[in-house]
Amino acid sequence: MKKKALVVLLAMAMVFAFMLSACGGGDSSSDEQVLKVVTEATFAPFEWTDEESGEIVGFDPDMMAAIAEDQGLKLEWVNMEFDSLIPALESDQGDIICAGMNKLAGDRADKADFGDTYFKSRLMLLVAADSDLTGLDAVTPDMKLASQIGTTGGDMVKQMQEEGKIAEGIVLNQWTDCYLQLQNGEVQGVIVDKPVGYEYLMEHSDIAKYVGEGFGEMEEFAFAVKKGNTELLDKLNTGLANIKANGTYDELLAKYNMESE
Repeated sequence: MKKKALVVLLAMAMVFAFMLSACGGGDSSSDEQVLKVVTEATFAPFEWTDEESGEIVGFDPDMMAAIAEDQGLKLEWVNMEFDSLIPALESDQGDIICAGMNKLAGDRADKADFGDTYFKSRLMLLVAADSDLTGLDAVTPDMKLASQIGTTGGDMVKQMQEEGKIAEGIVLNQWTDCYLQLQNGEVQGVIVDKPVGYEYLMEHSDIAKYVGEGFGEMEEFAFAVKKGNTELLDKLNTGLANIKANGTYDELLAKYNMESE
């Protein structure tokens, strides 16, 4: 009888343990899904890496933090090269892209599902502070322009090279590399999104200047998720709408001296 009783007690204990496991136990916070937000953190004021803390900071992280708080989401930021962002979604290495990404460019909308637009911008031309260039129309076929890989500006400089409008369109992995090329005189200009160019000029007006007017088609920045992940996208869109309605979004624009066109 004692053996039978022991077997029954063990069986009951196993059933009880299984029920606790299925219900998530007493503390469900450890089981909360952490969503990976992938970005390319050299795109100030949207995102950059703080030199002291090593954390990714900027408008996008602050905006996503507000959305996450509104929707009860938990986020982890991952830095990678810009042209790796959409492949990261496709291979499940990331859950969300938030990187000042223009959802209208190329075939991006065929590869990822984009949310509502959270910022609009145009491109600008940065040149050396002592340059005689007056704008994009003044660029000549013997000149070189730089921009970042995978961006609208990167596509533009390559197209300008193919059309013979410039000698070479140099496409680099990071904006910091483009700025360095300009500073060293290896290129005559850098094509960059206006708020990013303005941010650079705030601390480097002795090195570069903005010439001419904004150009190119209007860009619409949006976060993105893997194709078909409508549940997550709906939450992000709802969160964005809520932080716009409660004033948080406008506060962040003011914090980073940004103005959407």
